[in-house]
Amino acid sequence: MINLLIDIPVYAPALEKLEKMHGVHIKLIEKPEEKSRLLPTELVRDCDILFCTFLPQNYDEMGNLKMVQIASAGYTQLIGMKLAERNIKACNALGVFDIPIAEWNIAMMINLKRNIRQLMDNQEHQVWDRAARFQKEIFNGVVGIWGYGGIGRETARLAKALGMKVRVLTRHGINKREDIYRLAGTGDPDGKLPDEVFLMKDQEKFLTGLDFLIMAIPLNKQTEGIVGERELKLLGKNAYLLNPARGPLVQEKALLDALKNGWIAGAAIDTHYHYPMPPEHPLWKFKNVIMTPHISGSSANPKFLERTWDIFVQNVMNFIADKPLINELKPEQLKGH
Repeated sequence: MINLLIDIPVYAPALEKLEKMHGVHIKLIEKPEEKSRLLPTELVRDCDILFCTFLPQNYDEMGNLKMVQIASAGYTQLIGMKLAERNIKACNALGVFDIPIAEWNIAMMINLKRNIRQLMDNQEHQVWDRAARFQKEIFNGVVGIWGYGGIGRETARLAKALGMKVRVLTRHGINKREDIYRLAGTGDPDGKLPDEVFLMKDQEKFLTGLDFLIMAIPLNKQTEGIVGERELKLLGKNAYLLNPARGPLVQEKALLDALKNGWIAGAAIDTHYHYPMPPEHPLWKFKNVIMTPHISGSSANPKFLERTWDIFVQNVMNFIADKPLINELKPEQLKGH
């Protein structure tokens, strides 16, 4: 008997699939929460597979635990919990937000290019202006994607469908992606879509001549502030910056200087330096900036539960069948390396 403990809101169709599996016993936390707290010993003691966002505070009581599935792509909450040392497998929810964030990227490119922000302002003030600046296209434009994980790959697929040229900047080149969650027909699992692929040593060549730069890398000690004055000036006055990844990837002062001084054409920003952004922050005022409140992909997405549960159900089946798990984190990742 495999004992499952679920500390996530229920997605009924997926739960029904689990209930039909032979040899599976399910316990649901009555009031699931996205935080660590003490859970009753009788619930955690015999758990083999845990589905949660944060481990319970009495995680040490889980002597039978063999696998953890978390409902977030980020996994910093698992670092230092000695999962690898206890031979506990752990998987994240990577891929759940590939589609909505990629669609945000496409929407922002079109909105920036056609200056929809100004058109909406014109509508509010009953201004009739049919100028050519509102009629530009992204077709045949060059988009640079910094990082090529699931979000980058789905963005590339959509951009190519719209006739854009795709450049990619990565640390180690592009490989096939296996055992990583994605919906059928999305992304670029074989890594064949980009027109050009650059390594970090070719960063200047990658940035020069772009119409759009999209940040699609995680934030860590190595990537914090990776885009500064030099990189923004290389982009040039006709290029736009999109950041749906993490605000501090881009140096705040450099971004403000770039917008004030016209180093770049504008920006779309979904991830920020403060949560919430204070009303006096200068970024609110730029006419060539679109700011969204970190909604390109979040747990409020109507498909979040369905896709997160999809990963979990597949991983329960794979665990029972002794097959490779989806989105399994490596021991060095769980140790924070």
